[in-house]
Amino acid sequence: MGSEPGYRPVETVETALEIVALLKRRDRAGVTAIADELGIAKSTASRHARTLEDQGVLVREGEAYRLGTWFLDYGTYVRNRQPVFEAAKPKVDELAAATDEKVWCVIEEHGVGVHIYGAEGRHSVRTHARVGRRTPLHQFAAGKAILAHLPDERIGTILEERGLEAATDETITDRSELREHLETIRERGYAINREESVRGVRAVGAPIRSDSGDAVTAISVAGPANRLRGEVLTEELPALLLGATNEIEVNLAHS
Repeated sequence: MGSEPGYRPVETVETALEIVALLKRRDRAGVTAIADELGIAKSTASRHARTLEDQGVLVREGEAYRLGTWFLDYGTYVRNRQPVFEAAKPKVDELAAATDEKVWCVIEEHGVGVHIYGAEGRHSVRTHARVGRRTPLHQFAAGKAILAHLPDERIGTILEERGLEAATDETITDRSELREHLETIRERGYAINREESVRGVRAVGAPIRSDSGDAVTAISVAGPANRLRGEVLTEELPALLLGATNEIEVNLAHS
């Protein structure tokens, strides 16, 4: 991204976004801390923070700034305009009730997976996944299901730009191994995550495909490794997921 001939990033926009990202990581910070961490002048940090506050993006509490709810409106708008959201939401809820596990709907954007909706079953376990979280596609079931059903050139671009960072010792970090793994996913129609994103957690993911066969969305069911094993992991959950995603695909095709 941003590699077009003659392209030059707007530094003031970059700085503003770096401040937003910093406050997300740290929860809150004062001007001095912002300036020190970003390596900019204190006066520059102050002008950016005050401007963002004036626009409603940041909230000042004493000498510190934090993110405001300005982002909530935009995030909700973006999610609701996703064509798959309304079609997938009821099926995600149904799967959570049927499996008693955590179920997610994930889309691909800029080469990463973005969690746009989740539902909890009675025995759901808590992980770092949340609405809006952005995760490398190769690290989790829904992401691998999407990656396997993208055009080969797109897969190559994503791997080149994003790399294969490990989340756990089980994450696939070798390109050749991942390519073979993606071929298996394409053949059987679903992906399995064997503690590749979170230790002790397994998942099954299935893509929601367009008429061309490509996928930019997937649904996954995740739970503790001691529950998601044997036929539950390799037969029961895949059958439920494939039935749900097929129904969503039909509904989208005729909406």
